[in-house]
Amino acid sequence: MTRPFLVISTRESDAATQDELRSTLHLSGLTADQVVHWRLERDPLPPLSELRPESFSGFIIGGSPFNASDTEKSAVQLRVEADLARLLDWIVEHDAPFLGECYGVGTLGVHQGATIDRSYPEPVGSTWVTLTEAGLADPLLAGVPQEFGAFVGHKESVSALPDHAVLLATSGPAPVQMFKIQNHQYATQFHPELDQVGLITRIGIYAHAGYFPPEDAEQLIERTRQQDHPWPRVILQNFVRLYGSGE
Repeated sequence: MTRPFLVISTRESDAATQDELRSTLHLSGLTADQVVHWRLERDPLPPLSELRPESFSGFIIGGSPFNASDTEKSAVQLRVEADLARLLDWIVEHDAPFLGECYGVGTLGVHQGATIDRSYPEPVGSTWVTLTEAGLADPLLAGVPQEFGAFVGHKESVSALPDHAVLLATSGPAPVQMFKIQNHQYATQFHPELDQVGLITRIGIYAHAGYFPPEDAEQLIERTRQQDHPWPRVILQNFVRLYGSGE
């Protein structure tokens, strides 16, 4: 690998951020020296001439407590959204590799004209995802079965994709589980970067964030201990394999 991946976090919780980076490295096969980790909620992106996005193999954005459809947004959230929009301008213009996980649906979706609203929320836990014909043929989904389980938990989702987007995966509760823009920009509604430890950690941290009744936390944790979803991480591994050469 000649160039690192830029892994962007937007979580104000140190524990959630650290665990998301842990699981991203663990599930993708990347090592710490193969990524640059950027805490965007804390550190604004500099001008792109200083960031030099061409120096990265690709861009990975994890989940977030932010929602594109929030009616009230803090100054930090507005700045994060503006920074990501600037970066996505460059990524889309150069057809650069991008993988947005859960929050990527809101960021890439908004950038490309998708309708993001609260029509199809999913409770914290598991869902069954089905690949479309386009998904079965896509290299990022190589080796992934047509139906697989995945961890989810979101308040908003895509209710309508723009015509130029390609639907790669769907589910009953959320019709848009994964989509693609151009050749190399991807967004998933489910979490390829989540393992059991990660979801249990987030349940504890976000118990009062409106994703579920706080009194359900222990039940959700126990249910999570009984679930394992190996296939979504293959997407993360494929992303690294396809784009990690830095060419």
